[in-house]
Amino acid sequence: MVDNKWVRSLSTYFRTQGSGIAAAIAFYTCLPVPISWTLEFRGIARLAPAIGLIIGGIMGVVDLGLQFLGVPVLTRSAIVIVTEITVTGGLHLDGAMDTADGLAVGDPQRRLEVMADSATGAFGAMAAIAIVLLKTAALNDLNDYRWLVLMGIAGWGRWGQLIAIARYPYLKATGKGAFHKETIYSPWHFLPGLFLLLGLSGLQVILDPNRWILAVGMAGGGSAIAILTGAWFNYRLGGHTGDTYGAVVEWTEAFLLCLLSALEG
Repeated sequence: MVDNKWVRSLSTYFRTQGSGIAAAIAFYTCLPVPISWTLEFRGIARLAPAIGLIIGGIMGVVDLGLQFLGVPVLTRSAIVIVTEITVTGGLHLDGAMDTADGLAVGDPQRRLEVMADSATGAFGAMAAIAIVLLKTAALNDLNDYRWLVLMGIAGWGRWGQLIAIARYPYLKATGKGAFHKETIYSPWHFLPGLFLLLGLSGLQVILDPNRWILAVGMAGGGSAIAILTGAWFNYRLGGHTGDTYGAVVEWTEAFLLCLLSALEG
């Protein structure tokens, strides 16, 4: 006979996990979530790498569909990058723009004030252009298994975000990223996303052993860029905000794409 207490505990566990996944999808993307679903936003940062794989998978499907239709590779690459902006609602790109505006201010005391301003300055616009151009150009130079690369960069970008959330102080009492600090993250929270992303590199080797250099580059380069990007913003600002969390995602993706295009070239 099944222990009812055990069944209730198991049911509560899966319901809690489902609420977290639904909340992560609702927060990190514009994908529709049924209004009847319960959303639990506490601790969703740990799910960010998995959400990144979903976003990268959507980009990969769009890329394969456009390739099937015979769309030229440069146009295809631009549409794929725009697809990511659309799926995320520009959440991370907006953060990268605000961060650039803040870092452009000479007075460190005014940086957070400038970053909180909804108006986009010249440096924010330049940062957005640079990110989109770098991503589009680098993706254009990649020929094979682009869907896998897209999943990899989106996953590593959000793994870097998780590191920044867990590792560095939050600089504002309130803000769109403040709720992340309500949860205490340990190194164990980094491991599921890390294993998923390392498995993605392993899959690349399984599909084509000759691509082992790109697989190593995606794993080693992705983890290093993700960690160093978050560390650099912490060094410049003395901590992080919701905007810099987005900037970590965008710049990690851009730099990793550039690295992989160089390795393939």
